[in-house]
Amino acid sequence: MHFPSAQRPVRKPARKPVRRLSAAAAAVVTGLALGGCSPAVDVAPAADAANPACAPMMVALPDAIGDARLRKTNSQATAAWGDPSQVILRCGVNVPGPTTDRCVSVNDVDWVIKEGNPVWTLTTYGREPATEILMDPNKISSATVLADLSGAAAKIKASRKCVGQADLQNLPTSK
Repeated sequence: MHFPSAQRPVRKPARKPVRRLSAAAAAVVTGLALGGCSPAVDVAPAADAANPACAPMMVALPDAIGDARLRKTNSQATAAWGDPSQVILRCGVNVPGPTTDRCVSVNDVDWVIKEGNPVWTLTTYGREPATEILMDPNKISSATVLADLSGAAAKIKASRKCVGQADLQNLPTSK
């Protein structure tokens, strides 16, 4: 059939190439966005990570400890600083009982310190749930870590304090 030029049906251009181009553009943009981010740090959650008492502490964590910037983690109630990670935090670990390990108080937060080689474990004492920090003192100062994290750890109320040698001198004796 022959149509005069004014009566010819108008063909619409195929839409498939446009869709393919849009999908390809979206993939490139997504790839660029993801490529600029470092992957989440793989941190095993603590047994009591779902404890609601962890939440106020987690939202109060600092964006940096020294020069180490906060990174995303893949588990609830965990945090990591530095790339590669220099400090790892987990809320909801087992509450430490009485111990002869060294205990220090930083900004009214007591921390039990277990010196490993090379990783040290710093755990809040007298707070439930307890918070654990893993760090290498050769990479970052433990004083900096504790000073920067004690404010957030204080969001979990203390029920006990560490006792020192001087406290033991004043105990009543049995007769």
